[in-house]
Amino acid sequence: MPPVEKPVPPEVLESLGRLYQVIDTLRSPNGCPWDMKQTVETLAPHLVEECHEMADAVARKDSEETCEELGDLMMGVMMVARVAEEDRGFGMKDVADGITAKLIRRHPHVYGEVEVDGTGEVLKNWEAIKKQEKRDKGTDESTLAGVPRSLPALLRAYRVGQKASNAGFDWPDLAGPSEKVEEEWQEFHEAVESGDKERASEELGDLLFAVVNVARKMKLEPELALRGTIERFSSRFRYIEQNIDKPLADATLEEMDVLWEQAKTKSAGG
Repeated sequence: MPPVEKPVPPEVLESLGRLYQVIDTLRSPNGCPWDMKQTVETLAPHLVEECHEMADAVARKDSEETCEELGDLMMGVMMVARVAEEDRGFGMKDVADGITAKLIRRHPHVYGEVEVDGTGEVLKNWEAIKKQEKRDKGTDESTLAGVPRSLPALLRAYRVGQKASNAGFDWPDLAGPSEKVEEEWQEFHEAVESGDKERASEELGDLLFAVVNVARKMKLEPELALRGTIERFSSRFRYIEQNIDKPLADATLEEMDVLWEQAKTKSAGG
């Protein structure tokens, strides 16, 4: 039975249309000189930056800023598509049509007759359909081909683990990756003791990858978890800087640690 699709609210269509008009005006001959100079190549780094800013707002649980950053990201996508109309042979309509067709094609359990039992089967079907699409296009068919090399290493490790898991290459439960962390920690420790920095670097990478797999099995986002830790560390370190009565270079570790614990207590107390 096909899904019942709701009509798009008029206010949404109006808002998206207005944004499209503004971007078109900025790009027009009487528009903004900076926007008129941009190319797909020059805009791409800005789009990556906006993605990181949005993720940062999400990590800080700042709903207002998340909304704002999503707007910046939407503007970036529409601007790239607008520029592409001039020299790439596609535009916003092609982008929207393409992703809509892809979503329908990759959800046969919603738009077709396929039946699934849980998210695991959904992901396996998604990867199988994606692989067939690549085969039809004559592109790289590897399960891991869709993970960009440009991703931050922690996020890339998480996505590689997900892809391998969707293909059936994974531990059955949390015990496997947890034991792997213990194993990799021991191997890293041995490499450090040996003084072999190259081997220690490799073992450190193995250890980090193993920790990411633990996070993946627990359905925790390691990128967000680490961002949270960095924010907590930064906040506590700033507290030390603001409350120490001497230059940090002249303070002892014990003096700084007292303030660190104070910061932790204040944080825990809200």
